[in-house]
Amino acid sequence: MKVLVVYYSMYGHIHRMAEAVAEGAKEAEGAEVEMCRVPETLPEEVLKMMGALEAQKAFAQVPVCTVDKLGEADAIIFGTPTRFGNMCAQMRQFLDAAGNLWAESALVGKVGSVFTSSNTQHGGQESTIISFHFTLLHLGMVIVGLPYSFQGQMRMDEITGGSPYGASTIAGGQGERMPSENELAAARFQGKHVAMIASKLAK
Repeated sequence: MKVLVVYYSMYGHIHRMAEAVAEGAKEAEGAEVEMCRVPETLPEEVLKMMGALEAQKAFAQVPVCTVDKLGEADAIIFGTPTRFGNMCAQMRQFLDAAGNLWAESALVGKVGSVFTSSNTQHGGQESTIISFHFTLLHLGMVIVGLPYSFQGQMRMDEITGGSPYGASTIAGGQGERMPSENELAAARFQGKHVAMIASKLAK
């Protein structure tokens, strides 16, 4: 049973969440987990001006994903930063190339799930995940979120990401805040939860 964690990360926040998602998925019996990044669409000079080029070197070893790879997985967990309440352009462009998979019903019945990040506490995390679900539904995927059995999303003692739609993290206005332990725990929970459901559907 193969779980694919497909993500885009500009400054490393989503990359760290993706690592936690993969860690959780590996806890499910029989799960083979792989991480990959969607292709970058911005030129290096632009990334350098944005201060992202150096940050991306930390996860440059993660292979770049191809659309065809999606069809090989039993479950796909997507990670994207929030861009005005929606997925980032890099992820959108990647998914827009999945027309052949749609035409062949190659993803029908596979599990799909989403996690995200935003700069601010109410920066569009929920709308990003929900609007991402539209694409997964068009592809025929079975959507899985982050159930309230992960009680960390009910915490009131600290600012934290996470909702029933999926794990999330708050990066801060300057990207200064990396995922908290509670947010990473949510990502691990989601990864394991998705893998377990995919395993049940595969039987």
